Amino acid sequence: MNVDFQEGEILYFNKPLHWTSFDLVNKVRYKISRYLNVKKIKVGHAGTLDPLATGVMIVCTGKATRRIEEFQYQTKEYVAVLRLGATTPSFDLETGVDRVYETGHITKELVERTLPRFLGAIEQVPPAFSACKINGDRAYELARKGLEVDLKPKSLVLDAIELLSYRPEELTLRVVCSKGTYIRALARDIGAALHSGAHLTGLERTRIGPVTLDQCIGIDQFDRMLNEKVFSINT
Repeated sequence: MNVDFQEGEILYFNKPLHWTSFDLVNKVRYKISRYLNVKKIKVGHAGTLDPLATGVMIVCTGKATRRIEEFQYQTKEYVAVLRLGATTPSFDLETGVDRVYETGHITKELVERTLPRFLGAIEQVPPAFSACKINGDRAYELARKGLEVDLKPKSLVLDAIELLSYRPEELTLRVVCSKGTYIRALARDIGAALHSGAHLTGLERTRIGPVTLDQCIGIDQFDRMLNEKVFSINT
């Protein structure tokens, strides 16, 4: 397959665990620059994933970076694992547990009755540990310094929320949502709705628009494709 990274390609990656979205973009840019023997090439991504999340990331090169906003507005799907009965300041495993709650009253039936409350148009307060800007500073920069972070609710839409599995103190959910949804904040809000607490212990983005995880490649696979000059990239 002929590819032209400077004219513009759209690449589908499975972001590795512990990598930031920028880590992946920087790695792809470096590898393409070496492949083309150029000093600079435009590379960007559509839709940030937290370091502790994995899954679908659309990476655009060259002139295709003009399409980033188009991809960002597409519906996204996630599989999320929530631990019940405990919260963390970041709403995931980036920070340690700061409070524990009772869970004895929580049943599968209670969870199934509660989840539909989050369907449709909702208001969500972003996490303090997020990239939202406050007077020019990223919220997570302020939160990591122990400073107070006051973020306003944002309007978003949840198209689907499905209980995939239930165990005492652990839920696995499938969530289909609009741009701007923080699954960590959803975990926080579900915990509160269950009169307990919750935080994320695992998150995988399984779809952006029509692009699904099985269409994505790993960074090692991309490296081999460059070295062997053999491409089978879905665009």
